[in-house]
Amino acid sequence: MLETQNLTVRFGGHVAVNSVSCRFEPGTLTAIVGPNGAGKTTYFNLISGQLPASAGAVHLKGRELTDLSASARTRAGLGRAFQLTNLFPNLSVLENVRLAVQATKEGAHRRGLNLWSIWSDHTQLTNRALEILYSVSMTAQQDAPVASLPHGDQRKLEVALLMALEPAVYMFDEPTAGMSHDEAPVILDLIRQLKKDKTKTILLVEHKMDVVRELADRIIVLHNGELVADGEPGEVMASSIVQEAYMGKAKVAA
Repeated sequence: MLETQNLTVRFGGHVAVNSVSCRFEPGTLTAIVGPNGAGKTTYFNLISGQLPASAGAVHLKGRELTDLSASARTRAGLGRAFQLTNLFPNLSVLENVRLAVQATKEGAHRRGLNLWSIWSDHTQLTNRALEILYSVSMTAQQDAPVASLPHGDQRKLEVALLMALEPAVYMFDEPTAGMSHDEAPVILDLIRQLKKDKTKTILLVEHKMDVVRELADRIIVLHNGELVADGEPGEVMASSIVQEAYMGKAKVAA
């Protein structure tokens, strides 16, 4: 279980995220929605460690992560995908995934043993990377430099890297941003596949309400940095708070 307690960040006199407390259970996909500037990506940054919190705490499976770096939180089980791809452009598709697999595995590649042990270990890492590429339908591109891939395939590869890290929590920040109408369904299909694993927790920041309605088990709404709604998708989307946050139909009262 992932939990934030009174999570807050201030930039000078501006409170970008204001005392947000929320629990996210395994086996659920929670969509985090709100208008531009509501604090959604900032909240993600606080959870994943890209930003230090001004106050509050982050816990995963009962362990406090608040003072850990972003990389340490990744090792603890938080997997984060960004709005912009975060890949090694000059390496091949397979090399990118193999490095992600290697980062999570013990073996001869870490212990500096004899060449045969290292080669055997390298083979196991490569086979696992190939399995992941098969699951995201990228086997044919395994030898291609990442820089040569179209944007949609780079987003697919980023999901593959997340899968290689085997996180307890998947965090997707606008996963279809910049993708064409034909490219977006591939990423959404991958998220649907991840949802089938009921041991995993998925958080999704997404502006496209049709995507949210289809994928989300739960919606939370941020507005001016505050948590203003939390519940089942139909109930939350019909609430006056959400109507105001998106369309200005009524006064928001947190």
